[in-house]
Order: sequence, then structure tokens, then C-alpha cells
Amino acid sequence: MAGAVDDPTGELHRRSLVAVFGATFFVRFAFGITLAVFASYILGKLTGLSGGDEGTVGLVSALAPIGEFSTVLLSGVLADRVGRFPVLFGGMTGAAVLFGFVALTRSVVALGALNFVFGIASGAILASSLAVVADRSTEKERGFEMGRFDAMNLAGWLGGFAFGIGILGFIQGGRLPLAFLPWVFVVGAAVLFAGLGFTALLVRGLPTVGVVRGASIGTILSGAFRGSVLLVTLPWLVIYMLIGYILVFVGTASASVGFPDTYIAAGIGAGGAVLVVTQPRFGQLADRYGRTRLMNVGVAGFVGVMLFASLAIAYGPYVELLVPLGVCVLPALGYGPAALAALADLSRALSRGTTMAIYSLTISLGMWLGLIVGTQLVARLGNEGYYLFFGGVAAALVVLTLVRHLVMREPTPGPVTTPAR
Repeated sequence: MAGAVDDPTGELHRRSLVAVFGATFFVRFAFGITLAVFASYILGKLTGLSGGDEGTVGLVSALAPIGEFSTVLLSGVLADRVGRFPVLFGGMTGAAVLFGFVALTRSVVALGALNFVFGIASGAILASSLAVVADRSTEKERGFEMGRFDAMNLAGWLGGFAFGIGILGFIQGGRLPLAFLPWVFVVGAAVLFAGLGFTALLVRGLPTVGVVRGASIGTILSGAFRGSVLLVTLPWLVIYMLIGYILVFVGTASASVGFPDTYIAAGIGAGGAVLVVTQPRFGQLADRYGRTRLMNVGVAGFVGVMLFASLAIAYGPYVELLVPLGVCVLPALGYGPAALAALADLSRALSRGTTMAIYSLTISLGMWLGLIVGTQLVARLGNEGYYLFFGGVAAALVVLTLVRHLVMREPTPGPVTTPAR
């Protein structure tokens, strides 16, 4: 932990983390914008998705997580052998250029290919960023720092997604033409380049941390792929099956039922603001009371979300169902910081970038499976497909939590230190 220990003023610590948090927000904001409008951009319309349309959107959208989980381990190995920030900058630059190309084409084949490369860039960005946070934080403050990372990650996603949904609302209301959609990708590219400049300015002159010269790829991979690591990462697989399906289709689905997209955008944006406040706090609780306890609280929250979402689909969006659904969302948010901190605790300096890449691999695979499984179940079974999908997510989370509890034992947490800012 040279970055955290050999820096008595905390300046290197602070600059590294602020750089990564800023880069994470800019990257996810840009990705969130485009994800919100991608379905409408592919089809050239806002409403009236048929089964074939949904299948086309699902296939093209699924190519991004395929690109991520098929290459992210390579990005992790490069982060361990070459350096965190070179991999991060390469991913951000590549993604920004590709956003510009997307604005130039409506070809489904070309968009699928570009989305695949987006996935490669996204994996490189996430694996290298998480490795920096793990390098620059000690175990006693790691939950807090991972909470700040998760806050910027999710707030960026939701903020960008809200912005994109708002654009759809303006188009739906006639205040913008449908032909404006390509410019959304230009905005995304500009945001990415802004994030790249912000990060490069902060990390100029910082010493390299966490790079292991001369380590073989086999040694790095063996240090990353351990049973304890997999037990922490597998629950994300099913969580992101849910997230991946919902994010791709919520914009077109809301337009189909006539719910104003601007209202959805405001709600999502408010949710992003809540995340900025709550995620670091959940991370501090994980530092104080243990990763496992907070992860269990998060799983209980997700199970409650699945239950009340299914009831809302069955009986309608009654206040009696939406209020407890919203209440369950809050403890569910505690899962991310606790689990990321647990994963960083388990990582070894030799293979930290690759270990964090396993997280990226897991969530991208989950998004891909969610798109495939979710669309097939709903297309074949209608509302019963939603119930089966939500029920499967909840059951899998409970089973994986029980397995982890039986196999692993977490040491009693020590006293919390004051996090370096």
C-alpha cells in the first residue's frame, strides 16, 4: 500500500482518488445518456415496440456487455503489468472517439460493432479505476472510499440516463425533432473528453502504484481467480441481470404507456443525488460493522424490491405498493460499497487490477444474460415472465448469500479511522 502509507500529507492519496472519482462520473454520465436513447436511436421511433423491434434492440445492446466480459480480463492484466492510468486513459479516449462514430450511422450492423467496442473500453475503464481505489485506500477506510466510488459510478449512470430520458421527453412533446438524437452521442463524446482532461490534469506527476514488473500472466490470473473472490462477485451477476434489462427498455416502455419522460428523468436525477449522499455512508457502516452484514442488508433490500415490483405489475402502481418498494431500495443500495470493499480486501497487490476486472466481467455478463433472459421470458409469458424473472433474481441472491455465509467467515472489524480526503 505504498500509495496510502508513503504519503504523509495525503496529497497523492487525495489526487489519485479525486481523479478516479471524476473520471468515473464523466464516463458513466456519457454512457448513461446514450443508453437512455439507444433503443429509440436504433429503431428511429419512440413508441410501438413490436417483438421483433425488442429483439433487435436487445441484440445490439447486448453486444456491449459481450465486448466487456470477453476482454476485461486482458484489461485487468494490462493494469497490473503496465499501469492503472494508461489503461484508464486508453479506455476513455477510445470510447469518446467511438461515440462520435455512432452519431454518423444508423446501420444496425455498424451500431452493433461499435457497441461491442464500447464494451471493451468500458471494461478497461472500470477495472483500472477500481484498482486505483483499492491501491490508495487502507482496509479500515476502504468501505468509505468504495462508497464514494460507487456514488460517482451510479450517480453518473443515473444522471446521464435522466438527461437522455429528458431528451426523449422533449422529442415526444415536439420541442425537439427526432433527428436530434445523433447529437446526443456528440454530447457524450464531449463529456468523455472533458473527463479525460480533468483526470490527466490531476494525475500529472503522480508516481506509479500497484504495477508488478515481470509477473507472468499465469501468476496474475491464479492470484485473482480464487473461491473467495468468486463468492463475493457472483451476486452481482444476478443483480445486473435485473439492471441491464430495466435500463435498456424503460425509456421506450414509458413512452408506450404515455408516462411523461420528463417526470421519469426528474425522478432518476433525484435518485442520483440520493446516491451521492448515501453510498459513502453505507461504506462507513461496512468499515465499522463488517462487509458481510451490510451485504446481507443489501440482499434483503433487493428481495423486497423484487417482491413489491412483482405486486405492482400484477395489481397496478398503487401507493401502497410503490412506497414499500421505494423503502426497500434504500437498504439495497448498501450492497455495492460493502461488496466492493470486500473484493478489494481479498485482492492481492500482484493481481489487483485483474481481481477488480472479475467484477467488471461479472456485471457485464449479468447485463447480457438479463437482456437475453428477460426479453425471452416477457415475450413468451407476458406478465408471468416478469414474475419469473424477478423471482429468479431474488432466489439466486438468497442462495448465493447463504453459500457465502457457510463457506466464508469475516474477521471482526477493527476501529474506523478518519478517511483521508
